[in-house]
Amino acid sequence: MDTLIVNNLVKHYGHTQAVDGVSFSVAAGEIFGFLGPNGAGKTTTIRCIMDFIRPTKGSITILGKDAHAEGVQLKKKIGFLSGYVRLYDKWTGHDHIALAKKLTGGADIAKELISRLEFDPTVKTKQLSSGNRQKLGIILALMSKPEIIIMDEPTNALDPILQNEVYKLLQEATERGATVFMSSHNLAEVNRVCHRVAVIKNGKIVATESILALKQKSLYTARIGMGKETAMPNFDPSIAEVIQRMDHTLVVKVKGNINDFVGALAKIQLHDVEIEHASLDEIFLEYYQ
Repeated sequence: MDTLIVNNLVKHYGHTQAVDGVSFSVAAGEIFGFLGPNGAGKTTTIRCIMDFIRPTKGSITILGKDAHAEGVQLKKKIGFLSGYVRLYDKWTGHDHIALAKKLTGGADIAKELISRLEFDPTVKTKQLSSGNRQKLGIILALMSKPEIIIMDEPTNALDPILQNEVYKLLQEATERGATVFMSSHNLAEVNRVCHRVAVIKNGKIVATESILALKQKSLYTARIGMGKETAMPNFDPSIAEVIQRMDHTLVVKVKGNINDFVGALAKIQLHDVEIEHASLDEIFLEYYQ
């Protein structure tokens, strides 16, 4: 069963079209990454999902219910982390946690989260660093063991050790049946925890793939060392693109069937050649050409 279904979502701000026909679905127990640079439409999509703003067109279904018509009841089942955690400056972490408990009821694992994230809940939030504000936001999002977790840049301002702890918390949440939808521009993070990813560009979904499928894309980087007397080759642009020239060395981006590229190399006097799969970063950037 799909926990979250976004169908043909469109959002206009006046004459500006922030989101244009976005559609995807997220299965129960899945960690789904939502990738794109700033301004691509990630946050607007999340605000529509949370019913903070209303779509111009399209529908959003969460746990089988309409996200707008059933928005109040659904929020009790959703753990949400904003891209910018807003807190009451004069309140302590304990105060925020107490309010969240009253609003959601049910399970409460705040103490465990406080310990695992090494957070001091006695300090007033106006005195907290950005990292500690993020910790409190994560605690508030996860403390009720929600059925669906929606996070905008979840590890923002956290050091690598705490980032790893957040990844563990999300994986543990899915093991108990929760679904995670997380916006990020951090490819290493997405590679580490996500099962699938949607890539958004200029308000449109340009790809929805499993992480494994992304890694298996036929995209390679080749470093070619040539003889001093060898003329610079001209590759068929459908096969390869030279991205860097250094004396008698070329760095080439290779697309498609690697055999076609190797066949082209056979016509060149080579001193050395190295071919490796492109990184997830390079594959992701390919979608933005």
